[in-house]
Amino acid sequence: MDDRPDTGRPGAERRRPWVVGISGASGTPYAASVLRGLLAAGEAVDLVVSRASRLTLLDETGIAFRDAHWRADLREWLARGADGKPGTFPVTDAELARVRYWAAGDLAAGPSSGSYPVKGMLIVPASTACVAGVALGLSKDLLQRVASVTLKERRRLVVAVRETPLNGPTLKHLVTLDEAGAIVLPASPAFYAGATHIQDLVDFVAGRVLDAAEVPHGLYRRWEGELRGGSKDQEEAPDAP
Repeated sequence: MDDRPDTGRPGAERRRPWVVGISGASGTPYAASVLRGLLAAGEAVDLVVSRASRLTLLDETGIAFRDAHWRADLREWLARGADGKPGTFPVTDAELARVRYWAAGDLAAGPSSGSYPVKGMLIVPASTACVAGVALGLSKDLLQRVASVTLKERRRLVVAVRETPLNGPTLKHLVTLDEAGAIVLPASPAFYAGATHIQDLVDFVAGRVLDAAEVPHGLYRRWEGELRGGSKDQEEAPDAP
């Protein structure tokens, strides 16, 4: 499959992916759920994995993400549940064919230019160091550079910050990002959707990221203005005799 963006070929459909940037913050299951949601919705993805996030991924999942074997490593990662159980989710070749990977040190990568067609960027999870770098326009690696390009081109940028507590400098950086047009989305799980498993909490945050990107999904139960009075398991359990 040719995953290069169309450059003017007659009749060709232009590929416009979402760029997903993964920083070194804890929360790699959030990123995996967002990626699965994008691929399930038929979206194309350009993936940027920071150097720091590789250490977090290794610590949280045991998976060593390698440039030369990124597709196999990505398949193994996306197949895992938030509880670390392998083979929880199916990952098809067709889905992986819609992913293009860019090394974090490749500042000449396609998404580093505003002329490269993308829908926007989702940074999940976003560390405080990543937030600071994007807010200050440092562009020290590809992830920060793409975020800077996304802002200057007035494209959608969702920053799923994952840290607690937040200090003054980070709060100021988040305000800077908000004023620049980014959507600041803390990785804050909610419980009204009837969570009974760690995957439910992860999927809620991932679903809110996709909501901010206006990508359809079915990752969590939406609020409908009625009290449910229990978890999903309680709702689905048959009445006692």
